[in-house]
Amino acid sequence: MPSRPAADGAHPIEVDAAGQHPLGMPPAVFLRDYWQKRPLLVRGAFPDYRSPIEPEDLAGLACEDGVLARIVQHDRQRDAWTVETGPFPESRFPGLPGHDWTLLVQDVDKWDPDIAALLEHFRFLPRWRLDDIMVSFAAPGGSVGAHVDQYDVFLLQAQGHRRWQVDAGPNPPTGFRDDVELRLLREFSPTHDWVLAPGDMLYLPPGVPHHGVAEDACLTFSVGMRAPSAAELLGDYADHLLATADEAVRYSDPDLAVPDDPARIDASALDRVGRALEALRAEPDALAEWFGRFITTYRSAVEVAPAPGLPPPDQVEQALAAGVPLQRHPWSRLAWHGDGEDATLFANGEAWPVPAADARLLANAHEFDLDAFEALSPAGRQCLHQLVQAGHFLLPIDED
Repeated sequence: MPSRPAADGAHPIEVDAAGQHPLGMPPAVFLRDYWQKRPLLVRGAFPDYRSPIEPEDLAGLACEDGVLARIVQHDRQRDAWTVETGPFPESRFPGLPGHDWTLLVQDVDKWDPDIAALLEHFRFLPRWRLDDIMVSFAAPGGSVGAHVDQYDVFLLQAQGHRRWQVDAGPNPPTGFRDDVELRLLREFSPTHDWVLAPGDMLYLPPGVPHHGVAEDACLTFSVGMRAPSAAELLGDYADHLLATADEAVRYSDPDLAVPDDPARIDASALDRVGRALEALRAEPDALAEWFGRFITTYRSAVEVAPAPGLPPPDQVEQALAAGVPLQRHPWSRLAWHGDGEDATLFANGEAWPVPAADARLLANAHEFDLDAFEALSPAGRQCLHQLVQAGHFLLPIDED
């Protein structure tokens, strides 16, 4: 990974939000000076912040089927680390010690609307880049060890206090220990050392070594980005090309000359191979359709499925007219692409051609009321009904 400049006099590594934007500066300045360049600690990013969930809520969620949860424990005397994967029985938590363990739960924004509401503060980033909000509870001394992440992350202290150490120097060592199942650093030499209180937030670019240890029982919210590796992109794109390639496009050699050695693969043959592969390169619109499907497919293969007894279009419209809005499914990932009046809307790997104005409205809606419905074109309304039938927008359950 290329080295990143450390903070300097022109770019302080610690700022005070002072009741301004949670970044402590306009988003454009943050993106220009810090995003994927250097860490930033924002004191008071969320002043007087109070966590919408308690540790007991997180433990309860970690016991549910379908929830991605881990418990990490550290034996300081032996410097040994253990990892358990959920879901956990409720009896697991009372038996844990009073120190040196951490519970981590992924995708809490999908399960708790109050946690999901935090994402509105990150609208300066493409929504399809945001992955999830992971919530961790740590007993005093709890940690997951010194490590690096290969994606951007915002670490919001929600309850209690956590000590963060960061190595913001150039070319930090990133070799991993081979004696633990966690990807922990063999060497870690922090350049900065802070204790974060509720409402403080630390931004870390990819590849910056860091280590967080709970000073007391605490909750930390990690807003993580989706950053597919080149191998992941290539693998999915290759599968897409294989599925859509024209069998008529083949290696050909109408300019073939008598070879000096029939067993030799010469430069002309390699040029022809290159031209055959070049024919597979997607045009911009085809590339956009592949990427839109890819990036809206959830990384953990969680599928949005229609519920039984879906309402027909006329019933949906009656509900909207009666003031009952549609709610977006918490696991739906929506994005759109288009230039001009035409666009493509993507939802969890599926694609719908719609006018650009409709795509923008549908992709950004978390609640869809009558006014929004009436703002759609006929094609947009038809698309919304298809999204309802696919399970992406839901009518609230009638408790009666």
